[in-house]
Amino acid sequence: MTGRPRLIEFSIFATFVAASLTGALALELPFVRHSGGLSFLDALFTATSAVCVTGLATVPTSGFNTAGQVIILCMMQLGGIGIMTLTSSLILFYSNRLDLKHRVQAAKMTDAFSLKEVEAVLAVILKFTFLAEVAGTFVLAMGFLIEGYPFWHSLYLGVFHSISAFCNAGFSTFDSSMVGQNWIVKTAVMTLIFLGGLGYYVIFDLMEFITRRDRVTIHSKVVLTISGLLVAAGAVMFFFLENGDISALDALFQSVTARTAGFNSIDIGAMHTISIFVLILLMIIGASPGSTGGGVKTTTFFVAVSSVYSALKGHTRVIILGRRLPQSNILRSFAMIFLYVAFLAMATGFLLYYEPLSFLRGVFEVTSALGTVGLTLNVTPHLTSAGKIVIIVTMLAGRIGPSTLALLFLRGERRSRIDYPEERLILS
Repeated sequence: MTGRPRLIEFSIFATFVAASLTGALALELPFVRHSGGLSFLDALFTATSAVCVTGLATVPTSGFNTAGQVIILCMMQLGGIGIMTLTSSLILFYSNRLDLKHRVQAAKMTDAFSLKEVEAVLAVILKFTFLAEVAGTFVLAMGFLIEGYPFWHSLYLGVFHSISAFCNAGFSTFDSSMVGQNWIVKTAVMTLIFLGGLGYYVIFDLMEFITRRDRVTIHSKVVLTISGLLVAAGAVMFFFLENGDISALDALFQSVTARTAGFNSIDIGAMHTISIFVLILLMIIGASPGSTGGGVKTTTFFVAVSSVYSALKGHTRVIILGRRLPQSNILRSFAMIFLYVAFLAMATGFLLYYEPLSFLRGVFEVTSALGTVGLTLNVTPHLTSAGKIVIIVTMLAGRIGPSTLALLFLRGERRSRIDYPEERLILS
C-alpha cells in the first residue's frame, strides 16, 4: 500500500461529503420550507452540520417545517453512529454475517477490536443506540409535558432532542436551545450527551464485563475516569468563575455539553471571558474514541499528559495502571494533537481573514466547528458566504476526526529492520 492513497480513509471523508450534498438537496425539495427562506449554501451548511453532528446553524432550526426537521433528524442519526458503521450494521442485520471486505472496513473504524469481534461491536452500536434514544425520548417527552406542551408535540420534541443529544448534535427546535427548560429535560439531555460521548468501545467493554465478567480494559477505565474528571472540573470552574450567577445544574450542563454536544442552558455570550476560554479547552479535548462526539479525544489527551508527566519525572517509559504504553501510541497521540491544532490555527486564520471578528470569537467558532460541538457566540448566523464555506470544511474535517487524518498521513505502523546509532539533540 506504500505510495498509494488510503482508499478506506478517503472513502470515509467522501461518504460524509456525499451525505452532506444529498442532505442539502433534500432540504431544497419543494415540500421542505423555511420561514426565512433557504439558499443552497445555507441548506448545505445545515446538512453538513447535521451529518457531522455539530449543531451550528446559519438559519434557525425552528424555521423549518416538519418535513425539513425530519430530514435534519435523519441526517443527525446517520452522522451520529457513522454512515459506514451503519452500512456495515445493516448488512450484518440482513445477512447475519459480514463479508471479508466489510469486516476489514469496519475494523478500520473500530481498531480497538479484532476482526472476530467486529460483528459483536456493530450489533452493540445498533442496540445501545436504539435503547438509549427510546429511553431518552420518553423521559424528555415527560419533561415537555410538564412544560405544558400537548402530548403528541411533547413526544415529537422528545424524539428530536433525544436523537440530537445522544448523537451529540446540538440541534434544537427551540431558538434558545435548553435555556429555561426544567430540570428533567436538562438532566435527560446531559445523560444522553454523556452516554453518546463515551464511545462504543467502552459500552461494548462494559456489556462484556456485565454478561461474561470479562476484565474491564484499561481503555475503558481511562475513558470513564477522564470523562468524569473533566465533567466535574468544568462544572466547578464554571460555577465559581461565573460568581454563582448560574445554578449548579447549569454549570454541570455547560461542562457536559462543551465536550461536543452544542446545547446551552445559559447565554454563552454573557459568560466571563475566562469561562469562554475554559469552554474552548473542553471543546478541544472533546469526547472519547468510537463516540458520536469530536475533539482530539479523551484518551489522546490522557496519553499526552501522561507522557509529559513521565518526561518531567525523568522516566523513559509511560506506565498506566501497571501497563506500559507502546511507543507508537505516544507518537500517534502527539501527531494527532499536532494535526488538530495545525488545522485549528489554519481554519481560524481563514475565518479571521474573511470575517470582521475578534480573535477570541474567531477561535471559539472554529474550535466549535472542528470539535463538532455547535456552541456559538452568535457568529454563525451572521457569516458571509466565504465564512460559511470555511466552517463547512472545518466541520467535515472535525467529523472524520484526527485519527482518520493521522491515518491519511501516517500510514500503517512500520517496524524498521535497521537499528541506527543514537544521538541526542539539544532541546533546551
